[in-house]
Amino acid sequence: MSSKTSRVGVIVALTLCLVAFISIISITPSRLVLTNADTGEEYAHWAYSDGMEFSVEFIHSVHRSPVRDTFQVRGCKLYPIATTFTSYGAGMQTELNEGEELRYNKDGTMTIIGFKNSFKRLNYIVGTVSDHILYIGGQNISLRDLCGRNAHISIFVR
Repeated sequence: MSSKTSRVGVIVALTLCLVAFISIISITPSRLVLTNADTGEEYAHWAYSDGMEFSVEFIHSVHRSPVRDTFQVRGCKLYPIATTFTSYGAGMQTELNEGEELRYNKDGTMTIIGFKNSFKRLNYIVGTVSDHILYIGGQNISLRDLCGRNAHISIFVR
């Protein structure tokens, strides 16, 4: 076999491997993943469609009232779409940025919408006194039960 024939064979083989790799990646669905931020251990994952929403709710440690952050998945990014809370206090947004709107709800809560930022990854520390609850796909998941108290977690698209 000539070296020219050998080179052509190698090029064909590499091309076929590349095509196979791209095919596998394109049919592997992306997932929303919940991991331990320190170790990378995966706690859970969910298949998603572009535009799906999920929320994380917790009791604010200073003013002891619920805060719910709602996000939408678009591509590989997480977009905040609403934060709902009952009172202002330390760590809560007190001024609106351009394009944001504060709404007063009938149940006495307030919601901020119109956020312009996005995240590749969300990080939380699961509560030691109060739980963090993940609302996703019709499920209410206790993050203390799933990950443990004081767990440092990350939520992202893989």
